[in-house]
Amino acid sequence: MDLIGTILWPLKWVVELLLVAFHWLFSQIGFAGLGYDDGLTWVLSIVGLVLVVRAALIPIFVRQIKSQRKMLEVAPQLKKIQDKYKGKKDQFSREAMSRETMAMYKKTGTNPLSSCLPLLLQMPIFFALFSVLNDAQRSTRGVGPLNQSLAESFGSATLFGNAPLHDTFASQWSLWTAGEPFNVTVMIIAATMVVLMTASQFITQLQIVSKNMSPETKASPMFKQQRIMLYLLPLVFAFSGVAFPLGVMFYWLTSNFWTMIQQFLVIRNMPTPGSEAAKAREERMARKGKLIATDGDIIVVEEPAKPVQRQQPVGKARAKKQTGPKK
Repeated sequence: MDLIGTILWPLKWVVELLLVAFHWLFSQIGFAGLGYDDGLTWVLSIVGLVLVVRAALIPIFVRQIKSQRKMLEVAPQLKKIQDKYKGKKDQFSREAMSRETMAMYKKTGTNPLSSCLPLLLQMPIFFALFSVLNDAQRSTRGVGPLNQSLAESFGSATLFGNAPLHDTFASQWSLWTAGEPFNVTVMIIAATMVVLMTASQFITQLQIVSKNMSPETKASPMFKQQRIMLYLLPLVFAFSGVAFPLGVMFYWLTSNFWTMIQQFLVIRNMPTPGSEAAKAREERMARKGKLIATDGDIIVVEEPAKPVQRQQPVGKARAKKQTGPKK
């Protein structure tokens, strides 16, 4: 076993345990009448697996957000140091800039690598998830609870009776272009999921670019990179998704929806300071009387009074007509 396999082994074991546990839950206790080999049973098991894993990663995600916030707070100080040595390329100036930068990081308690560390910790988990599902679709037994019988059940499972979870859009497209019989159901399911994956990825990136960036960030080269990623990442999903087996696509789609909702909640409740989302949050808190000013006073924004509709005067003849003749 290579180094990567050794690192992923315990993670894959836990992933298989969760997958098998959800499969037992949905099949053995007769949940919604699902059977042992039903494709929907395995799809729901994948969804449950992803939800549990992503929920377990929430503390790491929150730590990553806090690290990014600290880096934003020290960004003006970092820019001053960079401007101080701008255009100076001699060895002495580079060393001096490095010393001042490290001293600033130490003084503020920040670390440029701290925001990347949570992401690096998540990568082995996602690799383990993908590896387990990819092997299972080829009916290959796992390293732990996913035995050969379960792997074969996963590999032969179908949706709607004729859409194998191990099949791909690309394979059916090849059969179609070659004039051979192809599976329309697989192509429809795969195409629908590719559209949903692409749309969810685009919405997630759009939330960041349009609402959660400060004016300073929008004026920096980083904003241009984010704008490129806004259109690039969805295209990556669109072109690579056609080669993913259906089972793996359900994993990616569930993960994308989780990320989209999680990003919405973060932008709403923990927005980047100075961004449009931060201003919107301050307005909401002020209307509720929960916004605290720097001097400790509570800021309350009064709702504008609704205009009262003016009553038009009614003439005597009209009033008499409306009330009717007296009896």
